[in-house]
Amino acid sequence: MEYVYAVLLLHAAKKEITEENVRKVLEAVGIAVDDVRLKALVAAVKEINIDEIIKSATATPIAPAVVPAAPQPAAQPAEERKEEEKKEEEKKETVSEEQLAEGLAALFG
Repeated sequence: MEYVYAVLLLHAAKKEITEENVRKVLEAVGIAVDDVRLKALVAAVKEINIDEIIKSATATPIAPAVVPAAPQPAAQPAEERKEEEKKEEEKKETVSEEQLAEGLAALFG
């Protein structure tokens, strides 16, 4: 994603999108540059119209998702939480062992 951000930054600044310019942007923020990824990105960007992509991405309004807030559980003493976690882990282990046995039985008929 950092590489794409560098390209968008250069585009917004109306600078030429070259390997050298993208490398400078990435190195300026402390990102180690992978030459293969850099070359592939610059080659791909030359084939597209960034302005059109930005317009098409912003032309479609996205309705914000409304997620109701989940009620928070009441605070429990640390010992009770540890006991519940142990019980949950034991349940998970039991289920996974049973599933494993079923899977092995199916493999070997």
